[in-house]
Amino acid sequence: MKSETTEQIQTILQERRMKYGIWLDEWFCNYIRPSSKRRTCERYSEIIEKRLKVKLGEYELDELTPLVLQRYITELIESGNMKTGKSLAANSVNGIITVIQNSLKLAYALGTIKEYAADKIRRPKTKEKEVTCFTLSEQKKIERAALAGKKTKWLGIVVCLYTGLRIGELLALEWKDVDFQKGVLTVSKSRHEGKDENGRYAQIVESPKTVSSRRCIPLPKQILCELRMLKRKSRSVYVISNGESSIPVRSYQRSFERLLKKLDIPHKGFHALRHTFATRALECGMDVKMLSELLGHKDPAVTLRRYVHSLMEQKKEMMNKVGNTYFKEAK
Repeated sequence: MKSETTEQIQTILQERRMKYGIWLDEWFCNYIRPSSKRRTCERYSEIIEKRLKVKLGEYELDELTPLVLQRYITELIESGNMKTGKSLAANSVNGIITVIQNSLKLAYALGTIKEYAADKIRRPKTKEKEVTCFTLSEQKKIERAALAGKKTKWLGIVVCLYTGLRIGELLALEWKDVDFQKGVLTVSKSRHEGKDENGRYAQIVESPKTVSSRRCIPLPKQILCELRMLKRKSRSVYVISNGESSIPVRSYQRSFERLLKKLDIPHKGFHALRHTFATRALECGMDVKMLSELLGHKDPAVTLRRYVHSLMEQKKEMMNKVGNTYFKEAK
């Protein structure tokens, strides 16, 4: 679709009553695609084509009343899963609501609609995902196997256990991101799988979507030592690689799954390594704000909410300490 200026779009919208599907194309082509990351564009495009155009595309913009929008959201909540016909996950519903709100907010700002109705949508409540991590004995089994194995790429698993890196951050990590002198690594990009400009499947490396995800992580001296030894043998610009080439995210996930099966450890996703790091850090007494910065969370409240279960033993210990210190003086 040909890109238009804001003035041209405003003229088009004023000349005729525009259907929502047409406006979504204009909004995406002129305001989202030029300034958003590829992954965001892919997600928004999928929501627009598979969801919004199908159900709301034929509505004129001023017909999208609060009730029309809420009925659509209710339908998603009750039967929006395209595969099963059952309810759609709250996070997915909220992603669709975000696209609706952002697109209609701009239409309102341009004077195309008299009222912005999308702010009256009631979002479904999201539940904090249950955090699963490896037990200390499972962690040690994983570490021993990864360090003793012939596959040098398995060192990445150990790195995640002691830094909390996400899998995309790990696989985008280059040797230039590791400062051996200062003992820190810099997280400045992430790898994910998507479509290239020609619509073909590709490995895409982009900067993190949030400022807080860009961070420096001090490395434990033991991990630094392992990385030094790996660098001597490496033939790649990437820290974790297959020879000279980078490793696709899904391929590395499958390698991890095979390792767990070999060790007879119950299946957990790769992200459990990140949760394990956070849990061990809290068990060692690390404060929540510091952990939040290391994990790249925008707000320490996110860290606290997600790992509150990990703090329970510390809370008990501190409460007993208070009791042991002061209660005896009352007697």
